[in-house]
Amino acid sequence: MTTMTEASVREFKMPDVGEGLTEAEILKWYVQPGDTVTDGQVVCEVETAKAAVELPIPYDGVVHELHFPEGTTVDVGTSIIAVAVAGAGGAAPEAPAEQPEAAPAPAKEEPKPEGRQPVLVGYGVATSSTRRRPRKGPEVSVPAQAIQAELNGHGGAVAEKPRPLAKPPVRKLAKDLGVDLAAIIPSGPDGIITREDVHAAATPRTAEPAAPVTAAPPAPATAAAPAPVASYDTARETRIPVKGVRKATAQAMVGSAFTAPHVTEFVTVDVTRTLKLVEELKQDKEMQGLRINPLLLIAKALLVAIKRNPDINASWDEANQEIVVKHYVNLGIAAATPRGLIVPNIKDAHAKTLPQLAEALGELVTTAREGKTSPAAMQGGTVTITNVGVFGVDTGTPILNPGESAILAVGAIKLQPWVHKGTVKPRQVTTLALSFDHRLVDGELGSKVLADVAAILEQPKRLITWA
Repeated sequence: MTTMTEASVREFKMPDVGEGLTEAEILKWYVQPGDTVTDGQVVCEVETAKAAVELPIPYDGVVHELHFPEGTTVDVGTSIIAVAVAGAGGAAPEAPAEQPEAAPAPAKEEPKPEGRQPVLVGYGVATSSTRRRPRKGPEVSVPAQAIQAELNGHGGAVAEKPRPLAKPPVRKLAKDLGVDLAAIIPSGPDGIITREDVHAAATPRTAEPAAPVTAAPPAPATAAAPAPVASYDTARETRIPVKGVRKATAQAMVGSAFTAPHVTEFVTVDVTRTLKLVEELKQDKEMQGLRINPLLLIAKALLVAIKRNPDINASWDEANQEIVVKHYVNLGIAAATPRGLIVPNIKDAHAKTLPQLAEALGELVTTAREGKTSPAAMQGGTVTITNVGVFGVDTGTPILNPGESAILAVGAIKLQPWVHKGTVKPRQVTTLALSFDHRLVDGELGSKVLADVAAILEQPKRLITWA
């Protein structure tokens, strides 16, 4: 029977599925140990800070081990799955049937008697000639091993100090709190330093009165006591971890709000004629099968206004102290999804005809609702539309999408009394709000853009004369 050798196992690492991402959460595994996989087969779905993405395996073989369960957040570059692939002499083994022989390859791991041992972020199956010294028992901590390694040096040489076992978030926490990981006695499984260990090491202990001489000495502690966890009434409160898309959105909004000086202007407009045009377009043969709604014409009106006022379509380059005017429009559409708010954009929206814009808008909305928006679809936006009217509110003061100069909020369209041709009549009315970055968009430019959008929606025939 074919044995599982170190050379026959390949490790698939968490890739950077988006520009500059550092971690992703494993949402769902589609395979289990023992399953056969082929090159290009999707093995899991992960959620990054931008979107949910399916990951294909890049080779054929048999799943040997899943290193992390569903719901785990894993750093980019960390191995998440081991696959037994075909060696030089034949096909991939069906499953690990025997323990590897105990001798030669120094890179070989110790046999695993039951189940898998925890694979930490930054620690995977060894691929070099370096091997970790076998542990003699759970009571031997990493710091103790490190000290012993230094004492074992000969002729003035000092043995390499093993790195304390801790996940990257724990290492960052220790760095922020000024705690030396090497001085911590780990309490986690397999000698892992936990967040509680770091907090315990960082919290100064209150001095206690000396015990009487006759008192029995306390037993030596084998692990640091975990830091106290704040309790709360689960019947009255629910705590939701902030991660993935929601975490990235929160960070981006805080950064935008406190970086770009926001100004918001408002205009209330009669959109009765726009709604009539929507109904006419639904009957147009060229528009059959496309998503036709007021948002489509609002998007087109904004594109026309940008064409007439191109300086609104810009960004602020802080590093070079420059205003970057874009000669293209990647139109962002804010979409509320079960994973949080995302803003995919329609690439080169300025160059699309109305049917092409309707098709792109329909695809964007459908993909977002299915949770399949790719990271690339959310990069490179220049201006954004957010339709808060779908929730029945009149308008809002939207926060700029980072890197953009303007965002248009569209309120609910309601039948209201309106003076039309000198007479008060019931008309379809909405309120628009335009927020812009006051570093590069002054009040005049912002007002012109908002007024142009309002004028087009009040008299949509202007789409023909101004486009």
